[in-house]
Amino acid sequence: MSDSEDARALAALGNALDRLREALAEPDDNPLAIDGTIQRFEFAIELSWKALRRLLIREGVRTSTPRETLQEAFRAGWLADEGAWLQMLRDRNETSHTYNEAVARRIYASVRAAFPEMERTYRLLKGRFPA
Repeated sequence: MSDSEDARALAALGNALDRLREALAEPDDNPLAIDGTIQRFEFAIELSWKALRRLLIREGVRTSTPRETLQEAFRAGWLADEGAWLQMLRDRNETSHTYNEAVARRIYASVRAAFPEMERTYRLLKGRFPA
């Protein structure tokens, strides 16, 4: 893995978080805003665990699954709240399999609450692995 590939992975993650931040700024009384936020969350969580996996490999740690990647990132001190990340992963898995308005609203609220943890982790990674 090259430093430039790591930098690209972090840049893609940063862009996804920017798009998610934009979605979260929209009024939640519009179902399209909720759906869009969830879609952007799905992209952001995917890019998050994949960037974490890439950076763990750089540190000599290999993982096979998103869950294992999050657990190892927590052990490395990169995640402050392992439970929040594992919940985000469960939420992502739930949104991928079915659509239900009540579930969508619950996940939207969960994304809103978890977003600061996503941003905090991103800032930590950018500081630890500068481009």
